[in-house]
Amino acid sequence: MGAVALVVVAASAIFADMQNRLVSEQQLRASVTRQLNVLRARLEGNINGNLQLVRGVVGTFSTEPDISADRFAALADHLFEEHSQLRDIAVAPDLKISMVYPLKGNEKILGVDYTQTAAQRDMALRARDTGQLVFAGPVDLVQGGVGFVGRFPVFVSSPTTSRHFWGLVSAVVDAQRLYDDSGLTSPDLDVEVAITESGSGMSGPQVFFGSSNVLTDRPVIADVNVPQGFWQMAARPVGGWAAALPSPLPFRIALGFAVALIIFPLFLARYLIEERARHFRLMADRQHQLDVLSRRLGLALDVSEVGVWEFNLDTGTALWDDRMNELFGLPRDGGSRTDGHWRAAVHPDDLPGVQLKIDEAVATHGRYVCEYRIRRPDSAERVIRAIGSCYQNQDGSWRLVGCNWDVTEDVTIRRDLERAKALAEARNAELLEATARIEHTSLHDALTKLPNRRYLDRVLEERAAACRRDNTGIALLHIDLDRFKQINDTLGHAAGDAMLVHTAKILRENVRADDFVARIGGDEFVIVSSHRGGRRDLSRLATRIVEDMRQPLPYMGQECRSGVSIGIAHQRGVRVDDKRLLIDADIALYRAKRHGRNRYEFFTEALQAEIVSSKLMADDILAGIEQGQFVAWYQPQFDAHTHQISGVEALARWQHPTRGIVSPDLFLPIAEDLNVVGTIDRLVLEQTLSWMYVWRAQGLNIPRASVNVSSRRLRDENLIKSLKKLDIPQGAISFELVESIYLDEDDDLVAFNIDQIRELGIDIEIDDFGTGYASIVSLLKLRPRRLKIDRQLVVPITDSEGQRQLIGSIVDIGHSLGIGVIAEGVETDEHAQMLTSLGCDALQGYAFARPLSPPDLDRFVAKWQNGRGSVEAA
Repeated sequence: MGAVALVVVAASAIFADMQNRLVSEQQLRASVTRQLNVLRARLEGNINGNLQLVRGVVGTFSTEPDISADRFAALADHLFEEHSQLRDIAVAPDLKISMVYPLKGNEKILGVDYTQTAAQRDMALRARDTGQLVFAGPVDLVQGGVGFVGRFPVFVSSPTTSRHFWGLVSAVVDAQRLYDDSGLTSPDLDVEVAITESGSGMSGPQVFFGSSNVLTDRPVIADVNVPQGFWQMAARPVGGWAAALPSPLPFRIALGFAVALIIFPLFLARYLIEERARHFRLMADRQHQLDVLSRRLGLALDVSEVGVWEFNLDTGTALWDDRMNELFGLPRDGGSRTDGHWRAAVHPDDLPGVQLKIDEAVATHGRYVCEYRIRRPDSAERVIRAIGSCYQNQDGSWRLVGCNWDVTEDVTIRRDLERAKALAEARNAELLEATARIEHTSLHDALTKLPNRRYLDRVLEERAAACRRDNTGIALLHIDLDRFKQINDTLGHAAGDAMLVHTAKILRENVRADDFVARIGGDEFVIVSSHRGGRRDLSRLATRIVEDMRQPLPYMGQECRSGVSIGIAHQRGVRVDDKRLLIDADIALYRAKRHGRNRYEFFTEALQAEIVSSKLMADDILAGIEQGQFVAWYQPQFDAHTHQISGVEALARWQHPTRGIVSPDLFLPIAEDLNVVGTIDRLVLEQTLSWMYVWRAQGLNIPRASVNVSSRRLRDENLIKSLKKLDIPQGAISFELVESIYLDEDDDLVAFNIDQIRELGIDIEIDDFGTGYASIVSLLKLRPRRLKIDRQLVVPITDSEGQRQLIGSIVDIGHSLGIGVIAEGVETDEHAQMLTSLGCDALQGYAFARPLSPPDLDRFVAKWQNGRGSVEAA
């Protein structure tokens, strides 16, 4: 009997021990499960919250891909004001980082190309190819530290292009802050947690948080859903299950004293009562810990403003926390809720879609994410985002648990962005239309409606390329109006505009349909022809244009007459060069202008050679000016009665290093084109002043020197200032006006300069009188000291009585106005005698002396003053 009792007591003790351990372990696992679910909810909530913050920035770049760095910094700064674990946000158009916020501490990642970075290439390309958010980590960051990276692909579209990939917006979530804010590193935590990344492609789960020992100690497992994958969280009590379970020693001691229970019943009863009390205290402690954890979870939910609910699929009952009741406008009374409360609040238009997602989650025992509107009892409409997941409770019942939060403001922002995007697209369409108008305006002349120079360059380039490809030809006619300035000056610019419009009309009427007509300058036009009919066809076209332009244009009761000069160039095949074609036509136009205008000229190789020669001479002239090659020669002037030297005329000569002495008729036209005649005149004047001092020091009697001055130099505002810097003796220098200028016209600057020249003691002479435009009126206005009768009037006097009378009249006019008269071109003694008898004051010509270099002039003057010179000797 005693043995049976002992066995019964022992069996009872063993059974009690096993039951105690089983109950303790179940309670402990339930506690660990609750803590793990809280940690998982915090972790998922923090991750989704961070990513949700960044979606606004992604939406902005989808609508405004050209956003400035300042605007991006302002948007990002607003996000970082929210409590989150975001470390930085980087923008990578075309997968290359161009902007980052905050910039401080992240300078190293600027310019990083994801396609060139092995550690980030696959993740970046996966986001681009799938068009979905990719979330990965933890990873070692280029800027230092460890974080989780979410890469958002940005796609943009426009009315003219389909939706296309623009780049990435990458958000870095600081790993340590995420762990800390999710409670994983809390010192008060009673469990050890390990987190693994599933689907890594390796042999087993990879632990990136916590100790791998947790995985081998029968852990409690919970799935953590993250974008494009999921993690698993494993938990056990701190130190392991064995350390956390209540000690089995009391029950085993009870087993050892089973026999004693029979002998010592009172002692055993007392012992059992104490053990029971201790067990109650342990349960109370555990309940206290559970209360603490519940308060922490509640605080976390309050801070995150997330409402948590649980729905029993078997009973149809629901549990809502206070935040859920607040979201739906129900009292925070902890009362029971049913599916009807939720259905009554959901907007009728959204209910079918939401219910479908919930049904799918229930059918697959999976999860769902949705967004829907609710109507609260106070008639306020809010937008709710919900995340739910199915799980099986320990009692075997299936439940649906989830969390809701208010995203009304986010939806409002998103709608505002969508409206802004629509407005931007409308404005972009208007901009495209305006751009087309501006493009047309930029390519056409407003007056004649013809294409302009910019359009011409484009067409020439295209047609030249076609000629090179098809071995065809192209011709270009460069057209310039003759006497257009006179029309503007006499009839006004309106008449000039009418002439330009008339010219455009004539050109359009004379060209073929595939020819191209453009206005490229003030009175310049260009025709681009396909050159199908050859040179003869181009000649006929140019002739028609010249003839039509000769016809007068009636304008406000008057007839406007103009003409055109045309330069023609053509090329064929692979040698077609659009730039060269323009240059060649311009050269031909220049030849047409110089040969009388109102005509056309073809560009030829000979013309090219002439231009090259002129270009070389122009270069030599510029170099000659720099190197002092232009020198003054002098032709003496003689008193008509005494034959004493009365002065010299300074003449420019070019002392070329290879050509020798070059006369002005060979270089002055090109110097005029180069606008350096005034420079040459200045050099001659300075050399002449220097020689005047030398001659006086040598005792040579040369009273004055005449120096040519061009009309362009007379219009130089700085002429007087430059003359004042020279030491010019009174009456020693005379300025000859060598060009045919319109002295009858009012030119205030010329008149002012001439008056100032006189005040400096410089005389004024008129050269080549009788061949230009000088008149009696101009003589009265100019009041020159002397005038020179041109040699064209002097040479014929020995054979023409009329010429002698004409020169006599000029002399009489000059003397009546107090102007001395010099005759140039005196080639014989007979000329000298006749001109003296006609009253000329001075003579100049080969009959006395040719132009001489300064050394030759020294010898000539010295010999002449010594009485050894004569007209015959000269």
